[in-house]
Amino acid sequence: MRRHRYDNDTTVISPQGRIFQVEYAMEAVKKGEATVGLKNKDFTVLASLYEPSAEGTMQRKIMPVSSQLGISFAGVAPDAKTLFRYMLLETHTYRVSYIGKIPVDRLMINLGNKVQAHTNRYDRRPFGSGLLVAGYDEQGSHLYQVMPSATVIKCLATAIGSRSQIARDYLEHHMQHFEGCSKDDLICHGIRAIRGPLGIEQKLNIQVAIVGKDVEFKVFGEKETQKYLQMANHLGFLLESADTADL
Repeated sequence: MRRHRYDNDTTVISPQGRIFQVEYAMEAVKKGEATVGLKNKDFTVLASLYEPSAEGTMQRKIMPVSSQLGISFAGVAPDAKTLFRYMLLETHTYRVSYIGKIPVDRLMINLGNKVQAHTNRYDRRPFGSGLLVAGYDEQGSHLYQVMPSATVIKCLATAIGSRSQIARDYLEHHMQHFEGCSKDDLICHGIRAIRGPLGIEQKLNIQVAIVGKDVEFKVFGEKETQKYLQMANHLGFLLESADTADL
């Protein structure tokens, strides 16, 4: 009951220095379907699990913002779509004003300010979604993690969502190989990382996207995804053989 005295809005801080509304939003991200991002100097890959509905349709977990960037999310879908629409507006406004593509770093600063505004006003609540943003511009490939606490982190590889620690363990173990990876191998590593949070008996419902050098942001269709799933299984066999040889 003591907690309820301090969780009415984001302007009330508990005696321990905690903002409970932000913590609730972070918990919403942890309960969402896992999503993974990883990059090298030329490409950024997103892979996300999704839960098919009873009608057999799927919720889009990866959404293209422009030809140079897109997002995946974990958490509350309407909140993620609100941030998605904000990014669409920012990229369009920049394109009309400056007749060019917005630098990814600049867009992330604006997005961080948008999320921050919802953590320190009594008439707002924190967004209940975490985003992974994949992009490519003149500075190379980019991967950002954006959380409800307004933390914006530039990453080499990361994962958010339910049981994402398993995926992060895989990424950390194999991160040294990403820089020298081909596009196909990088996609396979993303698929193998996102497979980790699933039990062996569970079916892999997955969306995959890539953006990079001479490659516009693209979300793979079912046929192309299945091709990379088979390639990922073969890569896993090779990695396990290499680990056994090292022993």
